[in-house]
Amino acid sequence: MEALDAGADDYVTKPFSVDELLARVRAALRRASAAKKPQSDEVIAIGDFRIDLQGHSVHLKDQEVKLTPKEFDLLVYLARHPGKVITHRALLAAVWGASSTEQPEYLRVFVGHLRKKLEPEEKTPRYIVTEPWVGYRFNPGDEEP
Repeated sequence: MEALDAGADDYVTKPFSVDELLARVRAALRRASAAKKPQSDEVIAIGDFRIDLQGHSVHLKDQEVKLTPKEFDLLVYLARHPGKVITHRALLAAVWGASSTEQPEYLRVFVGHLRKKLEPEEKTPRYIVTEPWVGYRFNPGDEEP
């Protein structure tokens, strides 16, 4: 692991509790993963979508679509994996965190909200397609249906 920033949680004196040690390890891992994240100034331009990560905006066929922060995070994750089936667990872990992988109702609700905002016909989804019992597939709309 890389050297830790100097701070209150980079040194543990004896005796210490396991809870204290785990908290400090979690803090170090958070810092390490935050340092590895790419800059959020990128733009994802795929199919009918243009997603500006820094501006936190989505354009579908040149029309701006207003999304909540979670809807935005969900769409970004799907857009980074176009055409691939993403399992319910993977989406839940990526958007809501590892502790939420057993709560698929979050995902169903937010996918429903996204479909209302993105799909031309909500009853026949074109962009966010359900793969029964597995997850969802994002089709950016390069080709006509």
